[in-house]
Amino acid sequence: MNIARIVGAAVMLLAGSAAAQEGGKVIPKTTISLTISLGTATPGGGFSVYGSAFAEVINGADATLSIEPRNTRGSSENIPLLEAGTLDIALVAGEPSYEAFMGIGRPAIRLKILTAMYSSPGMFVVRADSPYRTIQDLVGKPVAFGAKGSGLPILSRYMLDGIGLKQDEDFKSIYLDRAGDGPAMVLDGRAAALWGAGIGWPGFKALATSPGGARFIAPDASEIEQIRAKHAFLKPLTVPANSYPNQPAPIASVGSWSFVLTRENLPDDIAYRLAKSLHGVEAALCKKLPQACETTAANTVAAAIRPDLIHPGVMKYFREAGIAK
Repeated sequence: MNIARIVGAAVMLLAGSAAAQEGGKVIPKTTISLTISLGTATPGGGFSVYGSAFAEVINGADATLSIEPRNTRGSSENIPLLEAGTLDIALVAGEPSYEAFMGIGRPAIRLKILTAMYSSPGMFVVRADSPYRTIQDLVGKPVAFGAKGSGLPILSRYMLDGIGLKQDEDFKSIYLDRAGDGPAMVLDGRAAALWGAGIGWPGFKALATSPGGARFIAPDASEIEQIRAKHAFLKPLTVPANSYPNQPAPIASVGSWSFVLTRENLPDDIAYRLAKSLHGVEAALCKKLPQACETTAANTVAAAIRPDLIHPGVMKYFREAGIAK
């Protein structure tokens, strides 16, 4: 059973008219509301924050759409839920998306891209008073690599592999039940570092605003070259200066784009409506969530691995808007 469903009914008391008359008063027809299920991730991470903002802005812009965010275990669960039709749309990190589209370690998916979310430069964060300043300093130490099922551990695995390190052999890897558990583990010493990605990521913000402050660790220029030589799909990305407290200089790293994906059989007209509503309120979404400033139609076209991976209904809107050919 499709989750997108009509939860209201158009009531026409007079056939062919937009409203009925009763006692001289105009009675408007009932609004048709389409409910769309949105898979996010565990509470405390970037996906749950983004999903809430995404739903709130679209719901406010179009009364005929109702986006309902649902917490999941993250990217690795969202993909099979979309394939099963249990979710209509879902947030999926760049690396799981890439592997699934390319059929790496599994059959290639037939899901489609609704929109690019934001770029995700990956890096570690440590307490400001810690002795760790490079990735090599963290070798052999307990590191929280993110929530089980999320895309973050996949990004770190590719990045570390690019510089000759194995995540589960060269580090005491910790995988979280909840994304929000990571900062406390660094603050109380259970973990030397927390891995994360993106601008405005909640784990980074929590540590950067803690009383003692924090410091970020990313691959250096030579390590970025090594990573890109082995895993070219990872892109050079930068965290702008002052994205976090006490971060006066930009931080160069590597990463990818996260996406909102759709189930394969999401009707074209629904995808079209979602795209039109979303990109009509890009400024409002940007105002609500800084990292969502990258959620634009132009970025979606640029970030897609191939144009045919973008949903046909979305492409129809892009062509009408002059964004794609």
